[in-house]
Amino acid sequence: MNAIDFHRLTIDDRKSVQELTLKAGRRNCNFTFANLVGWQFWFQTEVCILNDAVILRYNLEGKRVYMICMAGTPSCELLKLLKEDSDGKLTLLGLEDESANQLKLNTCNKGIDITVEPLRNQYDYIYLKRDLESLSGGKLKAKRNHVNKFVAEHPDFEYKELTPNMFDQCREVVDKWQRNKEHDNPEYANTIEAEHQVMETIFQYWNRLDMYGGALFTSNKMVAFTFGSKVTDDTIDVCVEKADTSVDGAYSVINQQFAVHLPNSIIYINREEDMGLPGLRKSKLSYHPEILLTFNAVHFV
Repeated sequence: MNAIDFHRLTIDDRKSVQELTLKAGRRNCNFTFANLVGWQFWFQTEVCILNDAVILRYNLEGKRVYMICMAGTPSCELLKLLKEDSDGKLTLLGLEDESANQLKLNTCNKGIDITVEPLRNQYDYIYLKRDLESLSGGKLKAKRNHVNKFVAEHPDFEYKELTPNMFDQCREVVDKWQRNKEHDNPEYANTIEAEHQVMETIFQYWNRLDMYGGALFTSNKMVAFTFGSKVTDDTIDVCVEKADTSVDGAYSVINQQFAVHLPNSIIYINREEDMGLPGLRKSKLSYHPEILLTFNAVHFV
């Protein structure tokens, strides 16, 4: 196996990275290319493609950490190369329970101190598309009622495909949302500003990122929008969803309408993590995810 040669990830890596991530079968939102290029400024993301593996190197609080997108478990040879690159203190992120446990059992790791750290705040919430579009059944009755109330109060509502000529209206929705959020949670101001920059980066490269997006209008005014892209061939990752919180039901309806308008080839919708925020966790659980995708940090010392 060749040495690992990282370079700073850019939009020009889309084709080579996405060819591997889409077929790897990993529904981890961190492997959505739109997220990778959008958050590159925050994590100083570097990438290397080695055989059929996409290896990502991040700067996290001044330390090198790694993610690997591939089918199966990293080989002993690859782990050795990563240990050398990390100066012997290797941390792998984004490993599901099965993969993390397999690494501990791998014979080439015998005698190595390996710690598996569950990252509950980073678990991905993955839903069946058909559940989010139909909201059928007793468990989603409250969501269905919320959507029906919105439709009754706004019979003129329209859902439209999100296109670049709507980006200024998206910015207006975000600005209003951002002012409310910073007032309610001033400690999240930096994160909110980072999300804004991610959105602008994705807008910049919209036509090169194979994005799916939609916007919700009432009385010809945008009140919500969302967008995402494929993380696997059958799974869409929702990168951004924002709504005017003064319009009751806007979040519920943009969520449902986005699912309705996705291609039939999409089976799952990944709505990403809850970041440990109690209100967000409650909301995501209330939609009854089909899969709660576990993540762990595995530390090799």
